[in-house]
Parts: sequence; structure tokens; C-alpha cells
Amino acid sequence: MLKILFSPSEGKNSGGTQESKELFGAIDARKTILDKYNEIVLGNDEEAIKELFGMKKFSDCQPYIDNIFTSKHMSAIERYQGVAYDYLKFQELPPSAQEYLKKNVIIFSNLYGPILAGDLIANYKVKQGNSIGDIAPEKFYNERFSYQLDLFLGTDEILDLRAGYYDKFYKTQKPYTTLKFLKGGKSVSHWAKAYRGIVLRELAKHGVTSLKEFTALSIEGLKVQEIKTLKNKTEIVYTIID
Repeated sequence: MLKILFSPSEGKNSGGTQESKELFGAIDARKTILDKYNEIVLGNDEEAIKELFGMKKFSDCQPYIDNIFTSKHMSAIERYQGVAYDYLKFQELPPSAQEYLKKNVIIFSNLYGPILAGDLIANYKVKQGNSIGDIAPEKFYNERFSYQLDLFLGTDEILDLRAGYYDKFYKTQKPYTTLKFLKGGKSVSHWAKAYRGIVLRELAKHGVTSLKEFTALSIEGLKVQEIKTLKNKTEIVYTIID
């Protein structure tokens, strides 16, 4: 089977209708960091909250000030909003494609660490790169979840669609494939997020189960320029065509 590694987004959809449930890898492994987050958010130190959220105005923090254990949850793939998720258009996908994403995509959250896209999470806020109290999330999860991820991925093939920052959370020792997007011969950043969402959407629509199926997939607006392999990393380089 094909498993896809994906990034979270700073933006979140508010609300939710479900109670919290056990996450990938069990919540006990996350207890220390989640308790620390809750302690800061429910405390009365406005400066600490603004620093954690990466916000200048305390009034902007209000939507996220809630108990993450008792607040209403929704699936991670529905919670996040941002460029990649805008182009994924999860709500417009048929149920079979939505289920494919929930079971086969692993999102690397700045609070929850590696979670399945179908895992239920609260509406939270942690600015990328920020520590939670004295805990650095990327180090915390790299140390506690790398072995679990290795076991979970097992013999699955891996397509890594994460932004480079999230390599700090987990670096697979297995062969994996990543993508690069060029426009006018130059690597792009904003459009890379968009096309990661587009690629993920196509994977879900076609129920792709292997890298062989993926490389045979025609994706509108993209043309394969080259495929190169170095050690355990295969990089597919796409040219964005108008």
C-alpha cells in the first residue's frame, strides 16, 4: 500500500461535533506535551499565550483558548485550512476518496505530532518552530514516534509530500519518493503547496495504492521533467505547465 506524509497548516477550521478519541500511536505518548499546551492555554499569562500562538493581539488568540481534551473535535484532514488544503478540496471528494485520505495520509502536527488524517483533533494553535513551554515538538516527536512510524509503515511505499521543516519530526530510513515543482526552470514555494494539494486530491480520486500507479498518473498542469534517485530518496521533478 502507499502511505503519504503530509504537512499541517497554520490555519484551522473552527468547531467540531465529535469527542476526542485515541490517536495514532496512543495518546499516552503525547501526554506530556498536550498537558503543557493545555496548562499554557488555560493559564492567565496573556504574553505566554501570544508567544505560543505567534500572535501580537490577545484578542486574536480567543478562538483557540479552550481545553483541548474536552472541546469538540473533527478529523485532522477537515480541521486544517491553507493553500494545500484549499486545493485538496476534501469536502468535494466522494466518500471513497475521503476514506482513502483518512486511512493513508499521515499529517505531522506541531502539537499532536504524527497523526492519521482521520484522527480527531481539537482546534489548536502552535506557530511552526515554537516550543510548547520548554518542549520542542519536533525533537519530542522524533524521539518518541520514529520507531512507531517505522513499524506502522512496515513494507508500505512512502510518498513524502511534507514541507522540508517536518523532516525534523521524522526521517524515514526506508526508500521514499518526494516531489519537486519547477516553473520557468525555477523551484517554487507557494505553488508547491498548491500542487501538493492537487497531487493528494488525484491520489485519493484514483485510489492509488503504489508508486507505480502514481507515476503512471496524468495530473493536469504538471509534466514530469526527470526522476532521480540518490541513496534511499527518489525525487520526481515536475514542470508546471500553463
